[in-house]
Amino acid sequence: MTEVTKRILVTGGTGLVGRAIQKVVADGEGQPDEEWIFVSSRDADLTSSSETKALFERHKPTHVIHLAAMVGGLFKNIRSNLDFWRTNIHINDNVLHSAHESGVQKVVSCLSTCIFPDKTTYPIDETMIHNGPPHSSNFGYSYAKRMIDVQNRGYSEQHGRRFTAVIPTNVFGPHDNFNIEDGHVLPGLIHKVYLAKQSGSALTVWGTGKPRRQFIYSLDLARLFIWVLREYDEVEPIILSVGEEDEVSIREAAEAIAEAMEFRGELVFDTTKSDGQFKKTASNAKLRRYLPGFQFTPFRKGEMGSLQETPGVLPCAISVVHPFWMRNEGGETLAHVAQGAGGFPHPWKYARSGWMGHGAIPVSWEVSPCMVVG
Repeated sequence: MTEVTKRILVTGGTGLVGRAIQKVVADGEGQPDEEWIFVSSRDADLTSSSETKALFERHKPTHVIHLAAMVGGLFKNIRSNLDFWRTNIHINDNVLHSAHESGVQKVVSCLSTCIFPDKTTYPIDETMIHNGPPHSSNFGYSYAKRMIDVQNRGYSEQHGRRFTAVIPTNVFGPHDNFNIEDGHVLPGLIHKVYLAKQSGSALTVWGTGKPRRQFIYSLDLARLFIWVLREYDEVEPIILSVGEEDEVSIREAAEAIAEAMEFRGELVFDTTKSDGQFKKTASNAKLRRYLPGFQFTPFRKGEMGSLQETPGVLPCAISVVHPFWMRNEGGETLAHVAQGAGGFPHPWKYARSGWMGHGAIPVSWEVSPCMVVG
């Protein structure tokens, strides 16, 4: 029997990317000498230094993939920039310092292309992170994520730690956040198409539809995370992305989702809503120098895979483990749905959009039957 020499702790282990890593490991990417430990806010409040330290003492990891963060879509960021800054600064500092104090051999943290300067040349690359302020719409989240790179360099120079980070472009796939107001663009569009089909109304997309994004399928990103953990030895971050030629406009994404879900209604763009950053075109040249033959899942194929993996009355990533009832205002039962799989109840909350969406909640909260309007 092979001795376990690597204990890999994954924070944010029940989110979009964490669930993808779980699947890839379970499907054969894990190695006999590795033990994978996926934790969520249910296991520790990472904004608390004492709870974070206790988590590391309990699991004694040798390696860490740090995914945990307060995240949200464009409009949630606009409303709550200070909250995004403070929460993520606390989480990141606690995780990295606990990793240092407990002698973790390697940490791979997750950044985002929103950390790059708003005013820049394209394509952006890893050398440009600190060249100017990020877009004003999400400056709190962006600066907090930038500081991970600063801390990684500090831990390397002062303590010789192997702490690094990856920068994925827009991630999509099974188990995403389908909350219209707080989620990201693709799951939000899927939810909107579903509602438009149900009501026979037009599909309204916020903004002009002109901004362009590079979308990476979560299972592709999971495989690349594992490669970085095992093989990538630089402190400097690395962009994990499809090529520049695979960039897609929001209009094209909406049309593709509408086609996949067989929506035949009108597509309307609400130009009173902000577009956010127009483009964030990223170069994957550095990744290609390491992995020239890596095959990315095409956008439309990944999109179909995401839809097929999302059963239930709303195409959301729901697995029946801890069921509860959803009722309308009159008390009528709408659906018997579930929280998360793998023994971890998803932190579901009531959303003003009139459906359910998941997001970070304090570990002390208890999930109780919720009223869903509409």
